[in-house]
Amino acid sequence: MRRLLKLAGLALAALLGLAVLLALGARLWAEHKRQRVVVIAVAELPPLEGAAAVQRGRYLFESRGCANCHGLDGGGRVFAQAGDGTTLAGPNLTPGGAVASYGGRDWARAVRHGVAPGGRPLLIMPSDDYVRLTDADLGAIVAYLRQLPARSGGEARIGLPFVAWMAYGFGLMRDASERVDHSVVPAEPVAEAVSVEHGAYVASLCVGCHGAGLEGGRVPGNPPHWPPAARLAPGAGSVMASYPDAESLRRLFRTGLRADGSRVAVMPFESLARLSEVDVQALHLYLRGGGTTAPSTGKAAPTPRRP
Repeated sequence: MRRLLKLAGLALAALLGLAVLLALGARLWAEHKRQRVVVIAVAELPPLEGAAAVQRGRYLFESRGCANCHGLDGGGRVFAQAGDGTTLAGPNLTPGGAVASYGGRDWARAVRHGVAPGGRPLLIMPSDDYVRLTDADLGAIVAYLRQLPARSGGEARIGLPFVAWMAYGFGLMRDASERVDHSVVPAEPVAEAVSVEHGAYVASLCVGCHGAGLEGGRVPGNPPHWPPAARLAPGAGSVMASYPDAESLRRLFRTGLRADGSRVAVMPFESLARLSEVDVQALHLYLRGGGTTAPSTGKAAPTPRRP
């Protein structure tokens, strides 16, 4: 009996040791993944200037989720903090921040592909929402940011619990470069109007959480306690059945409350509440009219290389 207990104890100790080694190995691999270089070719972003571009850029910055992570003044912001050690802060995007030296290609890689100028992957950037941005819209956002008053500080902060780094090392949590489909190219411009085509373009901001087909489900890379994203596409289980008109959708964006009065746990309502009436009506028309995927953008972009 003692021999069996001893063997069981040794087996348990071996298993615990193996678990520790696997955990440490995953953490080391996570750091290796963070420091890898992703090489992707992008076209130069045409520079935009003038009052109209700045005004459009401000609207997009405030309504497409940028301000949620970077602050309305662009100076950086802590947007997630929890007792488990999680602290996430978006960096300062004003001329006084780390982006001061960004050129057009740097902006295109970072925003659309989740890759910093030196090739390091960005961990949190929701590039899957922005990869379809037209050159004009991305250029307008850059024009707006470049004319903001320079602010100091506001560095990016990524603090995650050990278990989250393990998940990243094991591939259960993906960084921005891993999540985005690099074969997607910028959308062709469409007129701002209450149309299915414009609604499909606005719906691109939903892709990161609700999926490329807006079918909903578990959001890759989110904490385990976060609820799955709702299905927006037509079909069984679509939440759009509860929003028969654009005003009901607008009410959700303004209040954060579902049609039945319950509160939505996770959505960027600070930005969604700033959507224009045309954008809300077009989005509603698209989501209720049978659109199930973001618009195709034609030819594929260059495939990224990971040395």
